[in-house]
Amino acid sequence: MITLALSKGRILDETLPLLAAAGIALAEDPEASRKLIVATSRPDLRIVLVRASDVPTYVQHGGADLGVVGLDTLVEHGGEGLYRPLDLGVAKCRMSVAAPLDFDYAAAVKQGSRIRVATKFTQIARDHFADKGVHVDLIKLYGSMELAPLTGLADAIVDLVASGHTLKANALAEVEQIMQISARLVVNRAALKLKREPIRAIVDALAKAVAAAAK
Repeated sequence: MITLALSKGRILDETLPLLAAAGIALAEDPEASRKLIVATSRPDLRIVLVRASDVPTYVQHGGADLGVVGLDTLVEHGGEGLYRPLDLGVAKCRMSVAAPLDFDYAAAVKQGSRIRVATKFTQIARDHFADKGVHVDLIKLYGSMELAPLTGLADAIVDLVASGHTLKANALAEVEQIMQISARLVVNRAALKLKREPIRAIVDALAKAVAAAAK
């Protein structure tokens, strides 16, 4: 049995068409069911539904053979020991620094000021500002980042941005892009050796689906 870890939400919604194009259909609607393990049209493949941040852990430790996870999660939580054969090209967004319209971020950085940055992506933010030589105090939050500058909690935020509408609605603007984000297929290296043929078949089928979707 091959186990594929997915997380509900945008990644699941945008991965399902690729799975369908690869000849893989879920036996039931995961949004309508309370089941955490869902069978598929392939008798040798099942889906496990886990929290997005847990996908790399499940795959790394063998709870799943494969998984679909955002690059942001891989970078933030680490993807050591995982084979990354495919960029699925779905769930696209970007990791950016955003600040209030009336905050001169460029001047603050240039002057070497110590700025306060709110984010849930502390590792990504720490590495980004360290590379730039910018002094920051990181404040970890789990809810809406946009609120932090509005209440004076932080000078800027590091967060995922898709359309930018939420930033605009809260008088914030992107001041720096850190990286482009999309969902990646990850594979447990031990599973790739032990179940090479069926896993390779799934990876190849998804690769063809991604190529067809890109045309």
